Amino acid sequence: MIREAKVDDCFNLAALSIQVWLETYAVEGIRSEYSRYALTTFTVSHFEALLRCPDHRLLVCEIDGVLQGFAVVNLSSRYDGNLTAYEVEKLYVHAKFQGQGIGRSLIAELQKRYGSNIWLYTWVENKSNLFYKQLGFQHIGRLDFEFNGQAIKNNVFVLNCT
Repeated sequence: MIREAKVDDCFNLAALSIQVWLETYAVEGIRSEYSRYALTTFTVSHFEALLRCPDHRLLVCEIDGVLQGFAVVNLSSRYDGNLTAYEVEKLYVHAKFQGQGIGRSLIAELQKRYGSNIWLYTWVENKSNLFYKQLGFQHIGRLDFEFNGQAIKNNVFVLNCT
């Protein structure tokens, strides 16, 4: 079942975020900079703050009390300053539930609630790049950011934007 996140979900959101983030980026094993980032970023208070933020929305996919995945959107974020689309900041699905349509369902629910014009970015080495292409997202550019002294290259994707 997909629904809006509540304060009671924040512990599970933090735990799932840490798990997915480390599985995605710590592919060579756990290093202190990865642990430090994950444990200081994905906190209960971080998600509580997002729930209070007027520009953010959080949807969760939960079945029988088990958080399977979630999406965070920023309704005011604009890529390159002029693209009229909202940003999907996070779309995380627990590894056990990947390939079962949860990510696709979360995107469909986002479109139903907030519109079809979406932008997002993913690490160039992330397997989610193929997922977004299969959903019809178009690759339109790169967005790099610095992490631990290195440039992290990301692909920018849009859906229903010209």
